[in-house]
Amino acid sequence: MSLRIGIDVSKATLAIHLLPDGCSLSIPNTAVGFARLLALIDARPVENILLEATGGYERALMRALVDARLPVTRINPRRAKAFAQAMGRIAKTDPIDAAMLARMAEVVVQTRIDPSPAQEDLRALVQRRSQLIQCRDDERRRLQQATLPRVRDSLIEHIGYLRKQIKALEKDIVRARQRIDSDL
Repeated sequence: MSLRIGIDVSKATLAIHLLPDGCSLSIPNTAVGFARLLALIDARPVENILLEATGGYERALMRALVDARLPVTRINPRRAKAFAQAMGRIAKTDPIDAAMLARMAEVVVQTRIDPSPAQEDLRALVQRRSQLIQCRDDERRRLQQATLPRVRDSLIEHIGYLRKQIKALEKDIVRARQRIDSDL
């Protein structure tokens, strides 16, 4: 019988639940942990591996699973929460979440579009640009409130630095898009 696997991802660990086995385990969210997971499921048919988007902590795991040619589905955490509520589960622990994600893997399979490393790089650049824009905008708001000349000067200098960083990233984004387009 094919495995359905739910993985609750955190910065340091992966809580994993396998169905129909009912087996649960926790491994590090590292290359060593990924190798342990792959060894555990080696030579077994896998129907779906479902995990939540966790602000980037899932990316290396997804890359390892995709590289191993395993079916992986990343979902929005709101969907997982709604599924758990619909199933009557309100307790919140990593093993319970992993078990619920495994149950969800039985019924939710997204069309998989495996991003290439170049697409992942582009996404990281765009995400970093967004972070810097947020920081720049925060500094602009602080500048409006600042009255001490030294603080104003510091804010103006930092805003200028952030603008340069944003422009540099925009150039990198254009180059990354061109690389992806040329690969199509």
